[in-house]
Amino acid sequence: MKTFLVAILLFVNGLFAQNINNPDKKLFVYGGQVNKEFIKYTAQLTGKRKPKICFLPTAARDSEQYINLWYLLCSDLDIEPHVMKVWINSYRQKESFEDILTSMDAIIVGGGNTLNMLAIWKAQQIDVALKRAYEKGIVLAGGSAGSLCWFNAGTTDSRPKELSIVKGLSFLEYSHCPHYNSEASRRPMYHENILTEKLSNGYACDDKSGILFINEKVNGAVSVDKNNNSYYVYKKDGKVVEEKIDAEIIE
Repeated sequence: MKTFLVAILLFVNGLFAQNINNPDKKLFVYGGQVNKEFIKYTAQLTGKRKPKICFLPTAARDSEQYINLWYLLCSDLDIEPHVMKVWINSYRQKESFEDILTSMDAIIVGGGNTLNMLAIWKAQQIDVALKRAYEKGIVLAGGSAGSLCWFNAGTTDSRPKELSIVKGLSFLEYSHCPHYNSEASRRPMYHENILTEKLSNGYACDDKSGILFINEKVNGAVSVDKNNNSYYVYKKDGKVVEEKIDAEIIE
């Protein structure tokens, strides 16, 4: 009997250790700008009572207006809000970007210019720090530029004259289209790029709808109302197919 109990304890301890060493990787993407509903949802994904959540306004040039909005949205939520700026100097900031990011429970990336954001991240090795945070089990999230960045590629307004394709970090090996319902040119261009195989099959999100990926697989979708949805968009038999993902309405 003792031998049996010892074996059970060793098995349970082994599972516990495995979960610590290989935590689930959670990534929540949505189509538009940051809002209170999605901050609350991201906080819940951490499983923490008062999670530390860091906002990255890199794509908006560390805009003070954007940062103020972040703190306003978080003001009555049970979280510990933080901001990580990239326009800094060594005299004032003594922590590395990796030290900051890997000390959080969740990271939310804001909207703006995707191309410029990714270039800065690469120059500062923030992309590497984000990957380490992701593998550590820290929840990653974001909308607009903050959603597109996690995918292999997608359509962006980061360049002059017209929408174009930008390559992402490939944490998720699909293409992506944010602002699916709010900008008329986004949807047809996304379909055309998938049809011509300039982009791989992927996922599109209306401004107030989002998709949760766990270990790179879709776990579900959420929305603030019935008018905003998320979709799997793919090529089949020479045509583009758009499948709506059933979503939970959150408040």
